[in-house]
Amino acid sequence: MTHIITSLCVRDRGCIEVCPVECMVPGFPKEEWPWIYIDPDTCIDCGACVPECPFLAIFPEDEVPAAYTAKGTEYISKVGLTGRFEGTNHFGKKIELNTARKLDAGEVVDLTADTKPNYDFFKTGPGYTTKDVDDGT
Repeated sequence: MTHIITSLCVRDRGCIEVCPVECMVPGFPKEEWPWIYIDPDTCIDCGACVPECPFLAIFPEDEVPAAYTAKGTEYISKVGLTGRFEGTNHFGKKIELNTARKLDAGEVVDLTADTKPNYDFFKTGPGYTTKDVDDGT
């Protein structure tokens, strides 16, 4: 079992710092890999990352919601979206995502499709090599 970071992720990065097995990697380039990703083969399912995510984007794999109801403060970030998210991360660094949009209060989104990109990032995507180009945002 692994944890999954969903499209509610806007790259806060607090989760990376608490991972005891260092299995979390920020995607790069951000336009193709906009989230932080968890290596499913390395994750020990400890859950240390979950409370560190202020955007509540991390779920145990078997609990990723098919019908997540937005409160209206969340952003969703996916390849192909053309909206913008700007904020600061866990460490006060500026975050800018050009693949995001704000969710409306009461809007229901299926987050189950977000499981596959976590596997793809490490199996066919850049995986751990993005650590070499990580700029902290």
